[in-house]
Amino acid sequence: MNFRMWIKALQVIPRITKEEWQQLDVISRWLISTRAAVLIMTFISAAIAGLLAFIGTGQLDVIRWLLLAFGLVLAHATNNLLNDWTDHRRGVDKDNYFRTQYGPQPLESGLMTERELLTYAAVTGALALACGVILFILTGWVTLVLIAVGAFFLLFYTWPLKYIGMGELSVIMVWGPLMIGGGYYTLTGMWDWNVVIASLPYALGVTTVIFGKHIDKLPEDKAKGIHTLPVVIGETVSRYVVFGMVALQYLSVIYLVIIGFFSPVMLVALLGLRSLPYVIKIYRNPKPSEAPEWFSKEAWPLYFVAAAFYQNRTYGLAFLLGLILEAVVRTLGWF
Repeated sequence: MNFRMWIKALQVIPRITKEEWQQLDVISRWLISTRAAVLIMTFISAAIAGLLAFIGTGQLDVIRWLLLAFGLVLAHATNNLLNDWTDHRRGVDKDNYFRTQYGPQPLESGLMTERELLTYAAVTGALALACGVILFILTGWVTLVLIAVGAFFLLFYTWPLKYIGMGELSVIMVWGPLMIGGGYYTLTGMWDWNVVIASLPYALGVTTVIFGKHIDKLPEDKAKGIHTLPVVIGETVSRYVVFGMVALQYLSVIYLVIIGFFSPVMLVALLGLRSLPYVIKIYRNPKPSEAPEWFSKEAWPLYFVAAAFYQNRTYGLAFLLGLILEAVVRTLGWF
């Protein structure tokens, strides 16, 4: 058991040789091949759903929440595996394409065979489905509809949605209304449109990460006929769209406080603004041809996406802190 690699794989996407790969345990291989460092975004969405359920009802079914959290994280992991398999089969990652530069693409790097990767995907997907089936039995047919919608995005995000400028919109839908709004339903048995609105601040953050990645690899995607939204609207507009989404993350929290859905304590989410100077520094200009002196050489060629990931993690933790304080305030009857 390589616990050090487990921790590293949860923080970054490790660059690793085939020889090093062969020395790893199965959990380390799973964490690297599923890009576990980005799975934290899905876990945070599950945590937000759980906190909103507790805030809204004063209680939380821990078993349901664990099923929700594990199911969503495993579904995301399955998507990442299938994403790599699909891009490999379509030749997208061939010849040192952007994907293989920021971390190992298991198939292109020769770390896994197609059969091994599909086995990982099948086992991971089966476990995710099992969590969903149990939740369906516990909650009813609406959960089944939510599972079906989630399966659609899981199977068709890589192709064709990403290819026709719908990938980014899919991310907003999945990490917001579906994961958080739908998660709230599975935990409480109630659908609440205010919860859907409250899901958007974090969903927008996740979408900035996808935008950042697609801006970083815009030339490569354009050359390969992958029409992500940044390819369609161009780099300059895309950079300002990211600014707009970041602004909406904070404005939406302020709006929810003003209408009384959240108490003023939720404004602690504004602590995430400390990441803004760095985001502005990165996004105000086009991507340079090589890493600036002040930029991490280890992170390069992740440039826009690295900044977006930092911003989203900073905001996400501040948002979670606000929800925890909101739960405490409501439990004590102070709001």
